[in-house]
Amino acid sequence: MIATSAWEKSSGAAFRTANAKTGVADLRFYNAQFCEWGHGQPLILLPGLAGGFELIGPLARELARHFHVISFQLRGEDDCFALRRRFGLRDLVNDVREFTEWFGLERPAVCGVSFGGLLALEFAAAYPNCVSAVAVQGVGAQFERGLVQRIASLVLSAYPLPTNSPFVNQFFNLLFGGPQPRTLFEFVTHQCWQTDQSVMAHRLRLIERHDLAARVGRIPAPVCVLGGDRDFLVSAQSLARLTDALEHGQRESLEGCGHLAFATHPQLVAARIRAFLSSEIDTAFRHFRLP
Repeated sequence: MIATSAWEKSSGAAFRTANAKTGVADLRFYNAQFCEWGHGQPLILLPGLAGGFELIGPLARELARHFHVISFQLRGEDDCFALRRRFGLRDLVNDVREFTEWFGLERPAVCGVSFGGLLALEFAAAYPNCVSAVAVQGVGAQFERGLVQRIASLVLSAYPLPTNSPFVNQFFNLLFGGPQPRTLFEFVTHQCWQTDQSVMAHRLRLIERHDLAARVGRIPAPVCVLGGDRDFLVSAQSLARLTDALEHGQRESLEGCGHLAFATHPQLVAARIRAFLSSEIDTAFRHFRLP
């Protein structure tokens, strides 16, 4: 047992998608790999800009203690040649809808982190009758346009980078919001670079000038917006503007957390999501309960 524990810490296995059921959904434009964890109320969990559902494994495993968590790879994640066929945000949103229909889910709760959070909100806006509740972390009204963000976007989009680039490592340090154990740092950086750089660049271009505040007013479902107080990609002003635009929105701050809170503090993020969804379930039950 001691040797196994040491191996998990040194290899990053402790963070990976263990005890998950995997499969492939035959969607119209690609075959989407998916993972399932746990039992209970269905919860669609959308991954971020890079790393796929492997990177959100720690959060998925925490949520699976109370929910049936289902995640799938976004278009392009496993095949960068998918970029040969032009597609935008609406296409990715339609992929989410097609996946929920393929899975036989009726109005599931949807959760997304970072880029996946944007997709979750766009999905709820485009198909309001297909979502019961939404929880997002690491997403604001707009992509921040500060100097660091502009440099990161330019370099990532225009220049091939080695996975051990000092610039990339420093960028990840900023995303963490503070020092992290070496094993977690290596797991996150390794997993992010499993996503082809061209795919990351394409996703960045899709969101750089996108304004969520102009869209989320169409969402009738309750929405919980989680934001780390050390998230340099999402400002407090951007979080406030997003929440204010929601008809039924609530905002919660994650103290000591950066943009990658779902990886660095999965227990905290999962606890906030669980509290939000449990409250919404209780409210719905009281509303529809017979007198």
